[in-house]
Amino acid sequence: MIAPVETKTYTAQEYLELEINSQDRHEFINGEIVLMAGGTPDHNEITTNLVVALKLALKGKPYRTFSSDQRLWIPQLNNYTYPDVMVVAKPIELQSGRTDTITNPVFIAEVLSKGTKAYDRDEKFAAYRSIPSFQEYLLIDQYRLRVEQYSKTDANKWIFSEYSCMGDRLTLTSIPVEISLADLYENIEFGE
Repeated sequence: MIAPVETKTYTAQEYLELEINSQDRHEFINGEIVLMAGGTPDHNEITTNLVVALKLALKGKPYRTFSSDQRLWIPQLNNYTYPDVMVVAKPIELQSGRTDTITNPVFIAEVLSKGTKAYDRDEKFAAYRSIPSFQEYLLIDQYRLRVEQYSKTDANKWIFSEYSCMGDRLTLTSIPVEISLADLYENIEFGE
């Protein structure tokens, strides 16, 4: 009989010390350190398209836009993650004692991959909802033309909208931004 492999659990402090010195990025979930996989060219293109659209639309407004290199702390769960795209209202709120970890996103977007789409829709979205400032979530499919939008309307109430036509325009509710799916999916060629 094969003995089960024990998973080592870490403290948040141990994770942060390891993460600072690591060349790879890792999430910290329930005491476990999880290596983040690299993205595909389409994943990176969609992320870049969204960041550019947000930066242009929010120029001169009281927001900051970040891509996947910015760490987010989810205090209620003591989890750390790197959303694909995040918008934060100014002033930025940082985790106490840290200069590199944000705590107050209003908008988060994840570009779905085959390996993470269930996690992004379920556990990750539930974790994000525990952040008081968080108001809107986009899930962007990189394999077909499809965007899911979740907008907070009240405590514990979210509205779901879905977009799947190149001519669709997505109006964000948490920030003053409208994006066409044509711009979001620019340079993406879907297979048969």
